[in-house]
Amino acid sequence: MALELRQQLKLTQQLIMTPQLQLSIKLLQLSRLELVEAIRQELEENPALEEVQDFADEESPAEQSEAAPDDTPAIKEVKIEEKINEAVDWDNYIDEYNSTGKIFETEKKNTLNFESFVARKESLNDHLLWQLLMTFPTEEEEKIGSLIIGNLNNDGYLDIPIEELINTSGSSSDKVNQVLSLIKTFDPTGVGSSDLKECLLMQAKHFKLNNTIVTDIIKNHINHLENKNYKAIASALKINIQEVILAVNIIKELEPKPGRTFSVEEPQYINPDIFVYKFEDGFLILLNDDGVPRLHVNSFYKQFAGRGGKLPDKAKAYLREKIRSASWLIKSIYQRQKTIYRVMESILKFQREFFEKGIAYLKPMVLRDVAEDIDMHESTVSRVTTNKYAYTPQGLFELKYFFNSSINRINGDSIASASVQEKIRQIILNEDASKPHSDDKIAQLLKESNINIARRTVTKYREMMKLLSSNKRKQF
Repeated sequence: MALELRQQLKLTQQLIMTPQLQLSIKLLQLSRLELVEAIRQELEENPALEEVQDFADEESPAEQSEAAPDDTPAIKEVKIEEKINEAVDWDNYIDEYNSTGKIFETEKKNTLNFESFVARKESLNDHLLWQLLMTFPTEEEEKIGSLIIGNLNNDGYLDIPIEELINTSGSSSDKVNQVLSLIKTFDPTGVGSSDLKECLLMQAKHFKLNNTIVTDIIKNHINHLENKNYKAIASALKINIQEVILAVNIIKELEPKPGRTFSVEEPQYINPDIFVYKFEDGFLILLNDDGVPRLHVNSFYKQFAGRGGKLPDKAKAYLREKIRSASWLIKSIYQRQKTIYRVMESILKFQREFFEKGIAYLKPMVLRDVAEDIDMHESTVSRVTTNKYAYTPQGLFELKYFFNSSINRINGDSIASASVQEKIRQIILNEDASKPHSDDKIAQLLKESNINIARRTVTKYREMMKLLSSNKRKQF
């Protein structure tokens, strides 16, 4: 069979992502803080993009005089005709008040130097280094102590083995152990420990509880303590279970993470993208534009780019590209805000009972429901609901929270999985602490409430909510 070359026409359709569409998709999935950062970066790189400054519209006196009607009565000019009192002794006045600056020096002495104040919380390392320097260490001891303190984690535990400290410091093992023993006596008690058992034993020693039931439990039965198997501890120590409970209550007062009080991590607050307020018989949706710059295209560059013959071709192409980029960004931001509003409006339409009555009334909903309602693709709705938060009368929720899988009832409509989790939480909160419900019992109680789920589903939801099992929730 001979090979030959042929030309053939073929008509096909394909989706081409224009730069404007790519920008719109990129901005749509950004959170509010990421959007502000992207706008700031574009403002720095694009000279044709400007931030609108909100100034009061004030007319100049000349404009006001031109705009004023002819019949306005003329305002008489005010003149100050006060005469200087000749009886004042100006020589004494100048000598007294035009001095070498004593008043200034007095004010300077009484003024606080605010640059000397530092608004920063003391860290665990700073606290320990201060205590180390208070012991007047030698140069070698200070070096070893700084090395040990620098290798403590945020909870106050020593992360690396002693052998590595000895090799890194270049000192003898006796010297390193001596400095480590010194640091273990510092505040907070338990700092420098290698594990939880050593940390608790150091605190028990500090409170003079050596050779007691407390130290016996920590040394030999910490696994039973974790599982609340108090009967096994009582049987092993051959004591009454009430004595075990008293010792356990003392252990509960010890600090398992001694460095926790010196944590310098600042809480991260969530700024909602949308506010939903109850207003009369309906709800009001407001977009959070706080901190988002208002943009417009620089009019000077617009006029300059319009002068075709006076600019080189490269400069003209550069200006047109920057003006086009600025226009695309402004339109994409507007489209983003409009899409977020429409998605929130659709969520409010489907989940109205939730906004009025609470989590127990949350209905099962998927992305397709909202996508069909607002005539958009599911991927667009998914991008809108990613990393976006809404402040509602029921609290602060991520937009993804409103999309839940459905669980069938025994009789009636389906229920959202988030509502089932809330019911499990309420059952555990209201149970008898001395006789907590097992997962099987919770499944039976839910079945009585017309919700049919298996025991393993209860376990999965309980673990998702970080709730302990029944044997660990039991209190004596």
